[in-house]
Parts: sequence; structure tokens; C-alpha cells
Amino acid sequence: MNKSSAARLWRQVVRHPIWFFVLVIFIFFSLATDHFFAFHNFQNILVQTSTIGLIALGMTLVMINGNIDLSVGATLALAASLAVDIQGWPVFESWGDWAMLPAVIAALASGIMLGALNGIIVWKTGVNAFIVTLGAMLGVRGLVFIYTQEQSFYAMNFAYSDFGSSAVGPLPTLAVIFLVFTVITHFLLARTVHGRNTYAVGGNRDAAVNAGIRVGPHMVVNFMIVGFFAALAGVTLSTQMGASTPNLGRDYELWTITAVVLGGTKLTGGAGNIIGTLGGVLAIGILRNGMNLMQVPAFYVLVILGTILIAVLFLDKQVNRKEDGELRV
Repeated sequence: MNKSSAARLWRQVVRHPIWFFVLVIFIFFSLATDHFFAFHNFQNILVQTSTIGLIALGMTLVMINGNIDLSVGATLALAASLAVDIQGWPVFESWGDWAMLPAVIAALASGIMLGALNGIIVWKTGVNAFIVTLGAMLGVRGLVFIYTQEQSFYAMNFAYSDFGSSAVGPLPTLAVIFLVFTVITHFLLARTVHGRNTYAVGGNRDAAVNAGIRVGPHMVVNFMIVGFFAALAGVTLSTQMGASTPNLGRDYELWTITAVVLGGTKLTGGAGNIIGTLGGVLAIGILRNGMNLMQVPAFYVLVILGTILIAVLFLDKQVNRKEDGELRV
């Protein structure tokens, strides 16, 4: 490897250090377990991470804006419940497999509408997004329990549940959906006016207003995007399970935020990208999968991820120039 190639590689590692961590744990688990380095296991990792990964794509845009959405787990549960329940309504009894269409549309629409509601409240009231979406998380979760009457729904249409275990060539369909939307979201963030405005709003909201960006409507759109992805994740997860439960998606907001922050998106906004988020999602997926193969109790994964997250935030604060003008240390 010549010097220029090494320099380019080093710049990429510095820009997306999470991928160095992904490489390290990939090598570690490949050596530490007998079955990790198997194509079937790689398929499992992609499927297992696709749910959190979809939500993380939308969460990246919202967090770059300088906001956050804690209601994504509850939104996922509502969308899953709607998708499974509606296709069994008597009005769609004669539709056959096509009954899945209105069910999925209703589920995705619920996510978009809840996202729009969150965004409008944040915009019009000026209340911090953390508080608004915390209230939405509690309210929507309660709505899910009311709608389901605290019961699980089961998909009676086998075509629906079979979709979750289907494949496109060598890749599981759910993994393909996640990867396709990853490319689309990366293009949206990196190559469009909306993407540039996302960074501008998160970096300096006052300057964005002075530049003519309609900050309020812009933030609403990003909340709608994360709502759509949370609902889509609910649909894909329910196809994988063949069912939905009122508790579905609990703690997913924490897993998602952890993945996005590990990928380099700042909690204060203005910085982040989809490539880093993909690395954060895969890091969590590989850790959970590898430690499961090593028969390590699941709560140790939480301890390790919590420690890593705190370390990442600490190093980020130390390495980067602080807003008050202190020198790098």
C-alpha cells in the first residue's frame, strides 16, 4: 500500500472510527466462536439489525437537526398492531392476500402522521423535542394497549408471515429492504438540498433562518421520515414474528439512539452521516450476535454498550473543539 492509499484509508477511519471498531469485534468473534464466520450467521445479523437499522436511518436526520424522537418504539408497536389486525377485518375478507395492502398502508400512514404531530408540536410550541416525544412515547404506548386490549395479534395470512423469512437471492428480504433504504437515505442526506438544510438547521438554527430555510416545516418533514421508518420497522418485524404484541419495540428508542451516536452523530446536532450510522447498527448487531454465540448473558451486552457509549461521548468532547472556543486537547 503506497502512502497516498494509506493516507486515504486513515482519513476514512478517522472520519468513521466506528468501522474500525466493527472490524475489531468482527475479527474477535470470528476467532472466539466456531459458528460466527458462517454465511448463514451473517444473514442472521443483517435480519436482526434491520429493525433497529431502519429506525436509525430516520433518527440520524432528526438528531442532525438537533432534535430527538423517543416515541419510535411505541410507533413501531402501533404500526405492527395495525398491519396485523387490519388485514383480518371482515371488510377485507374477500381480498385474499391483497388484504395486506391496506393494512400496510394504514400502518405506514400512522407512523407518518405521528411523526408529523411530533414535529408540528415541537415547531409551534418551541418545547424541546425530548419532552414532546417522551410524552408521545407514553401516550402512543397507552394507545396501543387500548387498541389491542392488551392482547397479541396473530397474522392469519401465511403470505404475510412468509414474507419475513423470504429471500432475494442470497440475502434475506428484510436485509435487502434495510440496505436499499440505507442507500436512499444516504443520497437524501448527502446529495440533496434537504440534506444540506438538515446540517444547516442542526449546526446553527438562527443562521439557517437568516439563510431563508423554513426551519419549522423542515423539522416536521424529518420527524415524518423517522415516523415512517419506525412504522416500516414495525411492519417488517411483525412479518418476521407473524404476530404483534403491545410491548413490541420497548427500549428500541435507546438501542437506536445508541447506534446513531456510536456512528458519530452529535446529540447537539449539525454532524453525522448514514455511513457512520450503518457502522453503529452493525456494531450493535455483531456484539449481540457474537456474545450470544459465546453464551454470554444478554445483560452483559447492555453493560458493554453502555460503557462504549459513554467512552465515545467522552472522547468526542475531548477531541473536538468545544463551542466556547477551547483548544483541542
